[in-house]
Amino acid sequence: MIEIKDLHKSFGSKKVLQGVNLTINKGETIVIIGRSGCGKSVLIKHIVGLLEPDSGHVKVEGQMVSDLGEIELYEIRKKFGFLFQGSALFDSMTVEENVGLPLVESKISHSKSDIKTAVEEKLSLVGLSGNLKLKPSELSGGMKKRVALARALITNPSYILYDEPTTGLDPIMSDSIDNLIKDLAEKLNVTSIVVTHDMYSVKNVANKVAMMNEGIIYFTGKPEELINSTDKVIVDFIRRTEV
Repeated sequence: MIEIKDLHKSFGSKKVLQGVNLTINKGETIVIIGRSGCGKSVLIKHIVGLLEPDSGHVKVEGQMVSDLGEIELYEIRKKFGFLFQGSALFDSMTVEENVGLPLVESKISHSKSDIKTAVEEKLSLVGLSGNLKLKPSELSGGMKKRVALARALITNPSYILYDEPTTGLDPIMSDSIDNLIKDLAEKLNVTSIVVTHDMYSVKNVANKVAMMNEGIIYFTGKPEELINSTDKVIVDFIRRTEV
């Protein structure tokens, strides 16, 4: 469980977070939406301890993130897998090397055979068996997302953070990634936190939606409650994203 309480953060005179309150329950798939610059990325960075709040706090599984030392913070971050917007694969590495990298760089020693077995298992989970020796330049946009997701899963995280997972993909591939997010949440019982502008993804994957506006969580609820809302701020946001 992740608990965010009265979180404030400013950069100079710019107030980005102005009292964010949010609870993310175990096994939940929550989608965080909001216009560009509303603080979504800043909020995510607080969750994994990359930023310290001016006031308020984030608790991950009962631990106050901002109070943790370097070793404790490392242990917390191991619980998270990250799917970055641009996939962030290393062009000079094969699929196998990219996916296995977190284990190679881990403080725990892993044998080459153990790493290969883990890589094959995660690639199978994302529907990419048998592509170990390909380079990123040989992959489609959707395949790159899947490889990056396999890498996010390689450490068996409790939480997966998805940053705009369908950006740059065609509608068919976007649906495929959405279905994969749902499938993994069910199979692995992971908690999924999806940051997106894509309202189709909101409808497809979310158990819960949190909408940010002017530095706060403006709305939390089910996707259908968001879509059927008559609130002007929500209606305007949905209209703009669906243009």
